[in-house]
Amino acid sequence: MFFPEGAVRVQVYGRPVDLRKSFEGLYALTRHALKADPLSGDRYAFINRRGTQIKVLYWDRSGFCVWAKRLERGRFVSDWSKVRTREMDWTGLKLLLEGIEPARRKVRFQRPEPASKVR
Repeated sequence: MFFPEGAVRVQVYGRPVDLRKSFEGLYALTRHALKADPLSGDRYAFINRRGTQIKVLYWDRSGFCVWAKRLERGRFVSDWSKVRTREMDWTGLKLLLEGIEPARRKVRFQRPEPASKVR
């Protein structure tokens, strides 16, 4: 399961990633691109080029876990030129996953109106 333990740090990689990568590929990106220790218990988030998918790699005492989310509407990243590798807390990751960009103060996408019955 994807539950935080205490103060969780999240590293978001600031470049698009080929999300066909799984455990070994994301581990290598964490070690070499982020220069971080994947065994530290921190979460490492990677977003694809289109900004519609995210994978989070983390260690949970007994092995690596990869958590993934694919959006049906909207994007995690709207403009890659403004994205930088950065650290955030658990709340920041939750906001990112829910579609809220605190700096913009608005939701990334709107919920569609229910379709009326066609007769």
